Amino acid sequence: MAAGRGRGALDPRTKIVLVVVASAAVMGPGGLRFVLPALVIGIALACWEGALRRGIGLAAAAAAVWALGGVVPLWWPNGFTAIVSVACAYLIRFIAAIGIGMHVVSTTSPTRLSAALRAWRVPRALTVTFSTVLRFFPVVAAEAAAVLDAMRLRGLVGAGGLLRHPVLSVERFTVPMIAASLRASEDLAASSILRGLGSSRTPTAMLAPRFGALDLILLLVVAALTVAAVILPSPLG
Repeated sequence: MAAGRGRGALDPRTKIVLVVVASAAVMGPGGLRFVLPALVIGIALACWEGALRRGIGLAAAAAAVWALGGVVPLWWPNGFTAIVSVACAYLIRFIAAIGIGMHVVSTTSPTRLSAALRAWRVPRALTVTFSTVLRFFPVVAAEAAAVLDAMRLRGLVGAGGLLRHPVLSVERFTVPMIAASLRASEDLAASSILRGLGSSRTPTAMLAPRFGALDLILLLVVAALTVAAVILPSPLG
């Protein structure tokens, strides 16, 4: 069982609040000072989950964007690098927010998400929508990988073919993906009906969402990083 999916996992409500608060902090005015704490949280959650590749990728992407937007303009100051610096200042915020969001998507099952939203008294229409979307993304990713594998077997994937025939390459990928997405949406709709998501009765959760010690520890870590971000000067700003 992956980290974050058993009884000792973070409560889904804690992860949802963390994503919302982190996104609002890094995207708001003065958000650059909160980027580093958000990156630390995202990398730590990925490592705790066991997704070391994602944690390393998140750190590498953030370091590359920071170097491109903060270091290169100091060595080579001109109008172009100034524009790149401004773009990277916003891009690194998205990387920090997406890093935490990826942990939520990969460790929260639709069943646990539905139970958490029901505990919050969220309307059923929103609960069903969010649960379906959460299940739809992995299905689409698997279908995209299958389409790319089929194109690779036929020799249709490659930088050379994309440069020579960009429109044709996009068409060869998009058309099967549209058909696969439509088929997946129909399967998910049928599965939702069989699971009783359209029923007027409130289902019983096998693992009721509860706040635990891990949620408290995460709250204390987030509070400490927030205080440090407010008091100490930000290396990204």
